[in-house]
Amino acid sequence: MTDRDRLALLLAPALVILGGLFLTGLGLTFLRSLHYAPALGETAPNLSAYSAVLTSPGFLKSLAFSLWIATASTLLAAALALAAALLLRQGFPGRALIGFLVQLNLTIPHIVGAVGLLYLISQSGAFARLAFAAGLISGPQDFPALTHDPYALGIILLYVWKETPFITLILLANMQTLGEDHEATARTLGATRWQAFRHVLLPMLMPALAAASALVFAFAFGAYEVPLVLGAHAPKALPILAWQAWTDTDLATRPEAMAMAVIIALIGLATLLLYARLLGVRDAR
Repeated sequence: MTDRDRLALLLAPALVILGGLFLTGLGLTFLRSLHYAPALGETAPNLSAYSAVLTSPGFLKSLAFSLWIATASTLLAAALALAAALLLRQGFPGRALIGFLVQLNLTIPHIVGAVGLLYLISQSGAFARLAFAAGLISGPQDFPALTHDPYALGIILLYVWKETPFITLILLANMQTLGEDHEATARTLGATRWQAFRHVLLPMLMPALAAASALVFAFAFGAYEVPLVLGAHAPKALPILAWQAWTDTDLATRPEAMAMAVIIALIGLATLLLYARLLGVRDAR
């Protein structure tokens, strides 16, 4: 028995349980989105929920808004994480403290960070009060709208703050595995520091960076708690629409909520499949 087979056997119980729960929940959600619920007397599947969702006035705006949040958050977090990993790779005074703070950030729940950010940078938050006390603004309305704004600046800021350490730790672990031999060889052959990074280190880091970025994108696209706390009343993120449809007192909106949940899951799955395909093409080369 190989090490891979032994590892697969050890992980099998957990994967069966988690996979079973996930697939069961996803399957029931899909069936409910088709108006199929024998317990409620609905035994004729149809696509009316999807039709209602896709033709609703605010759906495309919410979809575009969620894609903007996920894309901007992912790109900014990936760029900052790459810079942070390269910095933390070096030895300098305070490196251990910065590394500890990076890891500490991972223990803070997103909702806690969102509430804290709301108290800090909203127009009635601590920074606005300090600016008013310093005479920089004449009132809270003069402070930049960084939360509940149509550009989702507060939401993106929170995701960048939370996800940058996550990607950073993945890149640092990958760098430790790779070592510095490849870069040193490139430097001895006449490459500059930038050329060694651009043509040697970065291509070797791309699989780990792309995998972490895909996970961040899928999470930022599908999460609802941060947009609920920091988002504007309009447009609303797509997960917020799904959550509101699910909690509506009108039970007839439940299939529409399920349909939106399925759409969100499919987009997240498409992101991961795209990453897998790109990785497969790269390996084939």
